[in-house]
Amino acid sequence: MINIVLADDHQILRESVRKNFESAGEKVIGEAGNGEDAVRLAQQLKPDVVVMDISMPVLDGVAATQRITDSVPETKVVVLTMHDDIDRTRKALEAGAVGYLSKGCSFADVLETVRAAAAGETGLSPALASSMLTVAQAQQPKEEEEILSPRQIEILQGIADGLSTKQVARDLGITQKTVHNHLNAIYRRLDTQSLTHAVLSAVRLGIINLGPEE
Repeated sequence: MINIVLADDHQILRESVRKNFESAGEKVIGEAGNGEDAVRLAQQLKPDVVVMDISMPVLDGVAATQRITDSVPETKVVVLTMHDDIDRTRKALEAGAVGYLSKGCSFADVLETVRAAAAGETGLSPALASSMLTVAQAQQPKEEEEILSPRQIEILQGIADGLSTKQVARDLGITQKTVHNHLNAIYRRLDTQSLTHAVLSAVRLGIINLGPEE
């Protein structure tokens, strides 16, 4: 069972999402109507996942995500928002969100993303990968550096191709723990704690390509 905090200023939407999660066998342990309360609940309850709206009073979802990532790194943040523009996607990912979903998606998509985030096996959905690629291409690339080892590049490329950490481990013939050890080293070298932000940084640097080869 996954412990979840819902953060959205629309109570009716929270009630609907909570009922769906509970029907699916997961547990909503807290609800917040603003970003400040979302941070407080995350710090107090230490949920597996916070499902976060972007536009909220007191403290917006991007700032709340950053504070949660900094203070409760074991809690994963999945953004669920009406907004689908590239700038908000970039800011949410750079703040540490591991998933970014539009409220127009199905609950099945939400459930799948939340479960993947809780398991630490989040890949990149096609829509998210496309958004990230647009962001990366819109920025001036830095000079390519030898930042990551060949094995780390293989792992990060697999994640960029939409594989879970379990699938990457299987394909490379190594353990999932070894994959996570490499990812921790990647986070340090790229100065991030977010898998999706690590992929975005590597794309900007020209180290990996986003999306599988045709």
